[in-house]
Amino acid sequence: MKNKITKLISTNNASWSPVALRLVLGLIMAAHGSQKLFGCFGGYGLQATAGFFADKLGLSPGLFWATLAGSGEFFGGVLLLVGLATRFAALNTAVVMLVAILTAHSSAFFLPTGMEYALSLFAMSVALIVSGGGAMSADAYLSRSKT
Repeated sequence: MKNKITKLISTNNASWSPVALRLVLGLIMAAHGSQKLFGCFGGYGLQATAGFFADKLGLSPGLFWATLAGSGEFFGGVLLLVGLATRFAALNTAVVMLVAILTAHSSAFFLPTGMEYALSLFAMSVALIVSGGGAMSADAYLSRSKT
């Protein structure tokens, strides 16, 4: 079990490349999740999001899927911001973005309903799955303290 946790948090402590990805992706995902869950930043909140998921996207039960998506975005984003369990959090956000691409954005590539934004967030998530949290992450701190 300890070896699996060590692999999960392993990262190149000296690499600064993932930091920009983590901070931007984490901020975007946490904000989008708070829109869905709490109605922050002009969002509609959980009940309205659940209705949209059920009525427009065919994701039923809407409340379940809206809670899952909002929680994945919000908590995954917070974990990315601090760089804790970065690979797990990035996998989480990648799955959320893949579902968004296949459901809400599948009709077109470009705006206004296109998938290019969700695809960009998906690609950022995949990059973080591969790289880990990098420098200035909780993962890097925990990796140093275990050696």
